[in-house]
Amino acid sequence: MDEILKYFPNLTDIQKEQFEKLDFLYHDWNEKINVISRKDIDALYTKHILHSLGIAKIIKFEPGTYVLDVGTGGGFPGIPLAILFPETRFYLIDVIAKKIKVVQAVAEGLELKNVKAEQMRAENVKGDFDFIVSRAVTNMPDFVSWVKTKIKKNNKHELKNGILYLKGGDLTEELKDFPKATEYNLADFFEDEFFETKKVVHLPLKFQS
Repeated sequence: MDEILKYFPNLTDIQKEQFEKLDFLYHDWNEKINVISRKDIDALYTKHILHSLGIAKIIKFEPGTYVLDVGTGGGFPGIPLAILFPETRFYLIDVIAKKIKVVQAVAEGLELKNVKAEQMRAENVKGDFDFIVSRAVTNMPDFVSWVKTKIKKNNKHELKNGILYLKGGDLTEELKDFPKATEYNLADFFEDEFFETKKVVHLPLKFQS
C-alpha cells in the first residue's frame, strides 16, 4: 500500500481505504478461485495494482469518460483505475465466468458504483468508448481487429480516443503496422525493477460509423 501512496500521494480517504481493502479481497477470493498466480499474489500491489495504474501516469480520465477493459482477468487494469477515477465509467469483460465472478465481488466489496463486469467477448460488446484498456491479452493486430469499431467520435482528452495497452518487452515487430502508436516506458514513472521492460502503448483509433 505504501507503494501506491508513494506514486499517488493525493488519494482521498475513501480511495486509500479501497486500495487497502484490495489486499484482503484478492487474497480471500484467490483461495476460492485462483485468478492470480500464487507467486504474484504476494506482489499484488506492485505487479497488479501499480502496474494497472501505469495508465494513470499517461492520462487523467475526465469525468464522464467511458472505458472498456478487455480480458480483465481478476479486474486489471479496470478495478485500480476505477478506484482512482470514480467519475469515469468502467465496463470490464472477460470470457471466463469465474474471473468475472471475482471482479463483481471485488467491485461490490469496494462499493464501486462506476464498474460493470460481464462475461463477454470483445467482438460482442455494444456501445462506443473513449478508451479501451487491456493488459497484454493478445498481440496488437488481433486486439485492434476486436475493438476498432467501438471508439467514440468526439475526443475530450489531449490523447486521442483509442487503445491504452499494458505490454512488456520489445514491441517493434508487433507495432510495425501501427505508425501512430506511442510507447511510454513505465520505468520512467516507477522505480521497481519489475517495470524495467513494461510499457503503456497508446494507439489512437478513428471512429467508424
